[in-house]
Amino acid sequence: MQRSQYQGCGRITQTALLKEYIKITSFIYKMTEKNDTPELSELSFEELNINENLLRGVYSYGFEKPSLIQHKAIPVLTSGKDVIAQAQSGTGKTGAFSIGSLNNVDETLQDTQVLILSPTRELAEQTFTVMKELSAYTTISLLRVVGGTRVQDCIQDLRKNPQVVVGTPGRMLDMIQKKHLFTEKLKMVIIDEADEMLSQGFQQLIYNLFQMIPKEAQVGLFSATFPDELVELTTQFMNQPERLLVKREQLTLEGISQYYINVKHNHWKYDVLTDIYNTIQIAQCIIYINSKNRLNQIYEQLIKENFPVGMIHGGLMTHERETIMNQFRQGEIRILLSTDLLSRGIDIQQLSLVINYDLPIQKETYIHRIGRSGRYGRKGVAINFVTDRDLQGLDDLQRFYNTRIEPMPENIGEIISA
Repeated sequence: MQRSQYQGCGRITQTALLKEYIKITSFIYKMTEKNDTPELSELSFEELNINENLLRGVYSYGFEKPSLIQHKAIPVLTSGKDVIAQAQSGTGKTGAFSIGSLNNVDETLQDTQVLILSPTRELAEQTFTVMKELSAYTTISLLRVVGGTRVQDCIQDLRKNPQVVVGTPGRMLDMIQKKHLFTEKLKMVIIDEADEMLSQGFQQLIYNLFQMIPKEAQVGLFSATFPDELVELTTQFMNQPERLLVKREQLTLEGISQYYINVKHNHWKYDVLTDIYNTIQIAQCIIYINSKNRLNQIYEQLIKENFPVGMIHGGLMTHERETIMNQFRQGEIRILLSTDLLSRGIDIQQLSLVINYDLPIQKETYIHRIGRSGRYGRKGVAINFVTDRDLQGLDDLQRFYNTRIEPMPENIGEIISA
């Protein structure tokens, strides 16, 4: 293979390209060192009328001032109104619905009052952890109910009537239908990553679930994207919701530098990937691959070449996925290959680089993927591998998000230092 044929902008040599990759390293590390935060509200959390004990948990967790989505969404949630809230990943969306829902719990009433639904086990686990820490100074009882765990253990835990239940829709609906999870006293239902939850396979589950909860229960939908058809769909089970929507052209990818490399052909992608990792030092990286079969092939190849790599996809058992995620968070694994299972909401503090080995099939997924590298205001880098056939898809993404995905140029060093 003539390596001089893969390119970002114009025809460049392998040596020149790899020299520029080396310069990216310092760029990535510089950005990781910055601790920028998203645009913050002028208000304080005290002005949002948050319960005193919950407020202690909010500050203990590390929040100082509410982000804009928290400023807007928390008062609506505490008022009892339904809400549709759209915010980019990493802007404090999880904190918004966690604080808002916890603030509505009656601690004297030992009944399930809040359900939080997440599209994946990993996201449900993360949300549960956040809410557990936020509620540390309260007496609120929480439980996670997710697929892939022992049903009998779940049933046993539900007998304690936890006040807040966080989980995945399949297991949650199963427990409700079998009358292990009681919803008579339910006050609020939050659906996180609503576009994913209400599309494709989750749509019917959500409909079935809403048939089994009180009609007066408050509903909150949170996501980074809300396609028009999903907004229309919400009218069937929401009561005059307050809409905190961001127009598509206002969706911001600020803080994430986006590049692409034209590798010309699919079978050259692996060589480009290994050249990057053999040439530069990267703290940690998630690599998104559309096909599970291709993901497995690349994983086996990287293992043979002694790369510190792990992989995660929906076909793994829960304990396997948990082990891999823990290893990645602790730095034992530096490269994580993933399908779009991890494109939603997962926060890896030290992550600064995302590589799209394949462009996402759905344009809405792009913001979720690359948002892993710019969490809560931190800076990040996204590199997209594209073939000649992908160039139209790359243009479509730029128009969809009103953004620029720049070619990886020879003078990347000058751009970094500018």
